[in-house]
Amino acid sequence: MNALTAGDLPEAGGGRLAENIMHFGRVLRAAGLPVGPGAVIAAVRAVEAVGVANRTDFYWALHAVFVNRRTQRELFDQAFHIFWRNPQILERMMSMMLPSIEADFGEEKEPEKQISPRVAEALAAGRQEAALRREPEEEVELDAAMTWSAEERLRQKDFEKMTNEEIALARRAIGRLRLPILELRTRRYRPDKQHARADMRATLKAALKTGGDIIPLKFRKQRTRHPPLIVLCDISGSMERYSRMMLHFLHAVTNDRDRVHTFLFGTRLTNVTRYLRYKDIDIALERIAETVQDWSGGTRIGRCLHEFNNEWSRRVLGQGAMVLLITDGLDRDAGVGLGREMDRLHRSCRRLIWLNPLLRYDGFEPKSHGIRAIMPHVDDFRPVHSLESLMQLAKILSEPGQRRHPGMSKWLEAAA
Repeated sequence: MNALTAGDLPEAGGGRLAENIMHFGRVLRAAGLPVGPGAVIAAVRAVEAVGVANRTDFYWALHAVFVNRRTQRELFDQAFHIFWRNPQILERMMSMMLPSIEADFGEEKEPEKQISPRVAEALAAGRQEAALRREPEEEVELDAAMTWSAEERLRQKDFEKMTNEEIALARRAIGRLRLPILELRTRRYRPDKQHARADMRATLKAALKTGGDIIPLKFRKQRTRHPPLIVLCDISGSMERYSRMMLHFLHAVTNDRDRVHTFLFGTRLTNVTRYLRYKDIDIALERIAETVQDWSGGTRIGRCLHEFNNEWSRRVLGQGAMVLLITDGLDRDAGVGLGREMDRLHRSCRRLIWLNPLLRYDGFEPKSHGIRAIMPHVDDFRPVHSLESLMQLAKILSEPGQRRHPGMSKWLEAAA
């Protein structure tokens, strides 16, 4: 990297470096990084210590202050090069914000790294605010025929590729989702007037009131009830965006019905069921953040399932419980002991459904040891990466049918 010159700095705040760093911190916060006033002050002090003579030192001084996790590195890198004037990345961002037409001229193109939508949105926010302060221009009407609606695009868009605004809309849509799980017959009975089955105990009890002169015949039928729903959700670094969206879905489900138990796991298992029962989603997520200690870390699926099977399975797996396993199957322990724990979990529940965001790729193949260990012990294998996939999940759970989905045969053959 070359030395940082005055021409490299954005023309904000009169060209003063401290104000430029403050504006850069606002861009990072808008892109999703947890940047506050304290971090901006620390960044200014760091730049004062290293100076601006060398662009590399300037980059790593800001990186040391603003980046706390590995998943934040790419967002910071893109925002830095765009904000501090890297022409090539700036051109890619501008082309991303304008409509484009793709054509195949028979030439091979090198794969180009895409700019994060959140970074583009954060940098465009300042331009939009400035445009709103200008005088109103003449309105231009566009013909939207033969285009997709915003709602349709949002339903099919990957959570990982959503902007901050789209994520907010998706969370509100998830909050309105319901999970119509099919009701199952229990061993208990309730009174019924449709002549389903004679209730001799209730009949004799009613005859005592008349001294035996009149014997009114009573009837009963079996009660039905929603089976317990057990959710085991992976919160490792590779699942961070999807697990956060799933927590909004699980909050809506938990507040819609009873007997929903949610466990989060990374390198350890954490029961967060009682926190998801809060009516306010913000309070629920705050309590979960205070309780869970291994967020965005590694994954030890076998060890966490062993803990669940030994300490929780007898408490929550009963009366035809259904289990949702939400993970990408990437295990730090390379699947050691995972097959045994999955077999025990599968035998203890009515139905076990595996939700994997990697299944959104057409070329997905079960190659890792963790995926191969899990595959033989699940009844269904589904993607979970968009609103559409969550709606399909609700439909699947509300249908009767076989325990193991017929489509599992191809995955079992691929994992063999």
